[in-house]
Amino acid sequence: QVHLVESGGGLVQAGGSLRLSCVASGRTFSTYAMGWFRQAPGKDREFVATISARGLATHYAGSVDGRFTISRDNAKNTVYLQMNDLKPEDTALYHCSQSRGSSGSDWLDDYDYWGQGTQVTVSS
Repeated sequence: QVHLVESGGGLVQAGGSLRLSCVASGRTFSTYAMGWFRQAPGKDREFVATISARGLATHYAGSVDGRFTISRDNAKNTVYLQMNDLKPEDTALYHCSQSRGSSGSDWLDDYDYWGQGTQVTVSS
């Protein structure tokens, strides 16, 4: 059984920064791509960023490209999301996810395990 536990969310003013972390357990972390998705109230879950199994390839949603950075430490079974220049529209519950394979994906159905999420709230 895979478990994903996110942390690092909080309340921040517009223009501020947060770093999210997600610790995974249950299967060989370095074998699988990881992703971050977010869901705002009343909206569908949307793709934010993904990183391949070995961390050599990343991909971002257009709305966060240049502001967010995804990274991973396979020795610590942890994936990170550094979020800079936060905007009120970034307010959402952020979920960590583990892919079915080693290549990153922006498609929600390519992920088979999900964390409970960590709340990010950006005030204007």
